[in-house]
Amino acid sequence: MTEPADFAPIREAVRALCADFPGEYWRALDRERAYPEQFVAALTKAGFLAALIPEEYGGSGLTMSAAAAIMEEIQAAGCNGAPCHAQMYTMGTLLRHGSAEQKARYLPGIARGELRLQAFGVTEPTSGTDTLSLRTTAVRDGDHYIINGQKIWTSRAEYSDLMLLLARTTPREQATSRTAGLTVFLVDMRAVNGLTIRPIRTMMNHATTEVFFENMRVPADAVIGEAGAGFRYILSGMNAERILIGAECIGDAKWFIRKATAYAGERVVFSRPIGQNQGVQFPIARAYIGMRAAELMVREAAALYEAGLDCGAEANMAKQLAAEASWAAADMCVQTHGGFGFAEEFDIERKFRETRLYTVAPISTNLVLSYIAEHVLGLPRSY
Repeated sequence: MTEPADFAPIREAVRALCADFPGEYWRALDRERAYPEQFVAALTKAGFLAALIPEEYGGSGLTMSAAAAIMEEIQAAGCNGAPCHAQMYTMGTLLRHGSAEQKARYLPGIARGELRLQAFGVTEPTSGTDTLSLRTTAVRDGDHYIINGQKIWTSRAEYSDLMLLLARTTPREQATSRTAGLTVFLVDMRAVNGLTIRPIRTMMNHATTEVFFENMRVPADAVIGEAGAGFRYILSGMNAERILIGAECIGDAKWFIRKATAYAGERVVFSRPIGQNQGVQFPIARAYIGMRAAELMVREAAALYEAGLDCGAEANMAKQLAAEASWAAADMCVQTHGGFGFAEEFDIERKFRETRLYTVAPISTNLVLSYIAEHVLGLPRSY
């Protein structure tokens, strides 16, 4: 599957921007676990974070495939798109299911960089990836809903103005079906009380948090789409998330492969470059093959998504293959560099930690395999 030629200028522009944020910039942030404000501001100013917002709202009006190319290039340049990628994938839920009034109220500000939609409140401590068992409740009270509960792994909540929040509006035992009774809210975090954000320090600089809701009142017009139908809406956002994170993993894999290839050609041991040894070159070649195969699946999933077709299987397979490809490339790159792979100044250990996340999140390997087994292969449901 070949990529449209008009993506070349987009990729070139992203690479040019990322050149202003070299390894030392990211290493300094990593030491302090600091948020890359300058990088996010630069991406915003260049219009990249508004890629999926239609032009009528001030965005770039690009396709999912173009957005995937942007995120891939960020990672391939050695940068980290995680501090801002939610502004891409949350667009699917808002654009497809939000009201005209919601879009008019928020999208222009997001496109201009005056607002950030970076937080995606779905996962909870007790339910994990069992989304249908979430316990956060939203109870109707006149023109408002009162929300109580807790979310975890809600990344970038500290640096976001808006949050997409999934809560239960109908008790599970009263819901008409297994997936009914969940509602998506577009919460303006600047305008509510009863919201507490607590950072979680992790092995990489990911700005993730746990969020607590205590009698938090939100207006009824914060509901996206129809109350009770939120699980279906959130799935479109999840598919976009898997595709874009798959693209990021492809970018990571390309970075690791390029880094290892260059080092293997330059590093001389026993009077010959180590890349002349099949024991070194074969793992690099294998990582490249895995990356290319995953890249094709990411492109197929993106094409299906932007065509409005069902892409659940492809989005899950794309994320899984790309995450495995990036992790294999990361491990290979460390092995190729030996001791230098652990040295901060080479940036490999930082990227190694960052890319490890994606075999676990935003959906675990086992959940992807269960999905494919049930929905593609027709095997009995395992959970």
